[in-house]
Amino acid sequence: MQTQPLRRIWEHFEEGLIAFLLAAMTLVTFVYVMANNIYTLFFNLADRWAWSSGFFNRLGDATMTVAQDMTWSVALTKAMFGWLIFFGISYGVRTAGHLGVDALVKLTPRPVQRYLAMLACACCLAYAGLFMVASYKWLGAVLAAGIGAEDLDQYGVKVGYIVLIVPVGFALVLIRYLEIFYRIFTRRQTGLGLADEAGEASKLASEHKEQH
Repeated sequence: MQTQPLRRIWEHFEEGLIAFLLAAMTLVTFVYVMANNIYTLFFNLADRWAWSSGFFNRLGDATMTVAQDMTWSVALTKAMFGWLIFFGISYGVRTAGHLGVDALVKLTPRPVQRYLAMLACACCLAYAGLFMVASYKWLGAVLAAGIGAEDLDQYGVKVGYIVLIVPVGFALVLIRYLEIFYRIFTRRQTGLGLADEAGEASKLASEHKEQH
């Protein structure tokens, strides 16, 4: 029973991180845009209401200072977007979000489909493993160089901390394909579980005809 929460967390690991990154990107961008636009409002209010000009001028100065100090927000948003992409790749593998071109494969008998799926999955595993190893070596070189991240180095953030997501992302993809391979091997799944765009289009077309 204790493993159920951990299993649930693992099954929705990418979803949680994607939701967090999207929320953080939205919040940072919102604050930055507001800080860059609202201080003019305070200054205009100070000019219009002379009796409270001191109060609104202080508010304007404070928000303008915040806006000037938030030059890091664009760089942080770009970094989070990069992390979002790699978590999204793994999420797409787990949720059958990637498109599949398997029209010819589906014409073959089911046992043949299973072997073809295992072969395709092995190719995906080789691809993810190759890039994971290569990106790990690249990450080591970047960390050794100690290059500071643009507009974030003032907070001690290095480029290596940002590109850490590359080997991590490919490792997640590798693990997800290992899970798929195991399900195919144990006959709990036939194909890679890719999205069937043609099938979805045919289904929508048939539903549209039925409605009319």
